[in-house]
Amino acid sequence: MDFKKAPILLLISIFIATGLQAQTKKHKAAVKPSSAKLKASIAAGSTIFTENCVACHQADGMGIPNMNPPLAKTTFVLGDKTKLIKIILNGFSDDVEINGQRYANTMASHDFLKDQEIADLLTYVRNSFGNKASAVTITQVKAARAANGK
Repeated sequence: MDFKKAPILLLISIFIATGLQAQTKKHKAAVKPSSAKLKASIAAGSTIFTENCVACHQADGMGIPNMNPPLAKTTFVLGDKTKLIKIILNGFSDDVEINGQRYANTMASHDFLKDQEIADLLTYVRNSFGNKASAVTITQVKAARAANGK
């Protein structure tokens, strides 16, 4: 090896390593805002849940037997987002079986909530009480509201 070229190779190696490290930091920084946004949405949704939902669905999300259904690990919560949004907009009066138990109490419409509030509320519910599901976006709420005429 030519020792005159060694300092140049060392500088090139340092430059490449520094550039890769900077790109990795940029990528990690780009991921954090969505994580922070999800956390903010869940926090906002928790407040909305406490103000509007806790009396019926309870603080633990387990509902009241035979009256108000649980929100924990049900297809209503973890399934189709549009269907879930429409339940918030229209209320719910169906006699329904969830996890082997029947529920027949009527849920009032909560169409007075703003689109972002509904998105935050449902994101909270879909990520609480043992649930782990994707966030509900304001775009999805707006589309469901428009299709629903509310």
